[in-house]
Amino acid sequence: MTTYHAPIRDFQFLLQEVFKVQDTLYTLPGFEEIDDDVVNMVLEEGAKVCEEVLHPVNASGDQQGCSFDDGMVTTPDGFKEAYQIFTEAGWSSLSLPTEHGGQGLPETLNFVIEEMTWSANAAFILCSVLTRGVVNLLQAFASDELKQLYLEKLVAGTWTGTMCLTESHAGTDLGLVRTKAVAQSDGSFALSGTKIFITGGDHDLTENIIHLVLARLPDAPEGVRGISLFLVPKFRLDSNGSPGQENGVSCGSIEHKMGIHGSSTCVINFDAARGFLVGELNRGLPQMFKLMNLARLSIGLQGLGIGEVAYQNAAAYARDRLQTRSLTGVKNPDGYADPIIVHADVRRMLLTTRAYVEGSRAMSLWTGIQLDIAHAHPDEGDREVANDLIELITPVFKAFFTDMGYETATLCQQVFGGHGYIQETGMEQFVRDARIAQIYEGTNGIQALDLVRRKLFIYEGRLPELLFKRMDQFIAGHPAGDRGNEFAAPLAEALTTLRALTQWLMAVAKENPDELGAASVDYLRVFALTTLAWFWAQMGYVAKEGEDNSFNTAKLVTARFYFARLLPQIEGLDRGIRSGAQLLMELDESQF
Repeated sequence: MTTYHAPIRDFQFLLQEVFKVQDTLYTLPGFEEIDDDVVNMVLEEGAKVCEEVLHPVNASGDQQGCSFDDGMVTTPDGFKEAYQIFTEAGWSSLSLPTEHGGQGLPETLNFVIEEMTWSANAAFILCSVLTRGVVNLLQAFASDELKQLYLEKLVAGTWTGTMCLTESHAGTDLGLVRTKAVAQSDGSFALSGTKIFITGGDHDLTENIIHLVLARLPDAPEGVRGISLFLVPKFRLDSNGSPGQENGVSCGSIEHKMGIHGSSTCVINFDAARGFLVGELNRGLPQMFKLMNLARLSIGLQGLGIGEVAYQNAAAYARDRLQTRSLTGVKNPDGYADPIIVHADVRRMLLTTRAYVEGSRAMSLWTGIQLDIAHAHPDEGDREVANDLIELITPVFKAFFTDMGYETATLCQQVFGGHGYIQETGMEQFVRDARIAQIYEGTNGIQALDLVRRKLFIYEGRLPELLFKRMDQFIAGHPAGDRGNEFAAPLAEALTTLRALTQWLMAVAKENPDELGAASVDYLRVFALTTLAWFWAQMGYVAKEGEDNSFNTAKLVTARFYFARLLPQIEGLDRGIRSGAQLLMELDESQF
């Protein structure tokens, strides 16, 4: 059986010492009443609900899974009670707008709580995460009437929301969507079609489920330009705004999956279901991207959260498990063997996980701060810069964090040896639950293509240089001989490699667009590893200047490990990328 303890001290270190939110976040309009005491209270209370309510039903929820009988989905035992506690305490509405009942706290704090919840119970939190995205989309695009009818219940968690994009023939290529919407005389639309892979498409946690559905009118243009977005409730609302009669929305089946068993993944059928247009006709896909981009950040946090909980359990096991003696002599003379944590390779696996997780956590909170600046900063220029940084980092955040989550979950499973393959230790669940994050919300290959095909070129190529200049500023602030140069010097070398690779890729792509596809996944990893080096340099410098204690010592050792053992990957990746696309494209299709 696994355990989970929220890494409160690390959150405090990042927020208060590295990013100094007291000088950035607390000064934004709307956040003036937030201080360190409020932040610490959120951390401590959030930790309690994750440790004491959500994690205890994680393993049982995985083993029992969701069931489907007579058209109804039932969630695992304990999930309904946990959902009630979670929503009534306001955790699902932490950063949602106050005008609809949310708490209006910074998105940065919501990122903290989201990471905790992903660690505690990945399957459980999926419904809540998507509902938050639905709220944000409706807030941005829905009519006042729809907002009045739906937002308060969604914010409170009384109702949940989904996004219905995928069809059996239309996954990544949403231009192939066939679900039809026919205009009705009362201004509504009748939707007919089938959507698949709908997370939380049906369940017994709430009294209504609000679907956001991509569909096209009969006379709509072909492709993505003819897609509109509709709100379709499972139950129609009566005159009091309460769920009433069925609305032609039904669950056809649930998927039997590798992981996240406690979350229902549904086939949803729409049979002349009454729906309402959200935003403009034929603008559904750009509008849905607002939800999808937020969802991609949330799924990135899934990888981070699972990496953290896997690390905690692997480190605890390594301290207790006795196997063989240390190569340098007996370390546990009172025992029949030494704990496996004395062995260098076990430490390699644990330090790799720790370095990736803590570096990613820094990137996560920095991204949360950019979201808050983009939303609340009084200066338009600062908001624009923050939005640019978010747009650039989103595919990196989603792809790298989820790749990292799966890689580290398997490393931590390996620490357990054969016991890691056995269900009762819980490690194999982390591996299974982490795997989906690399696939849904746009596969990581699609994220990499988004980075190299779009983010490098839009706005006359200003996005990557915007981030690179921030790294330049940090490096310039830690010149040779400075105490921080231990980290700034290798960061400068990595940034030089990334800059040169970026310029090379943009140049060769003009002659052969296949170069982008051939380079994309490896380029994204170079980009991520270099960006993590920037955050590890910041953490290393703060730890050096801080008190001489166990926490700062561990942070310094982990920083040094990252720069010595993980960052050098970029050299091989750079060489591989520059080998070009020809080797990938010259084999005939029949030879595969």
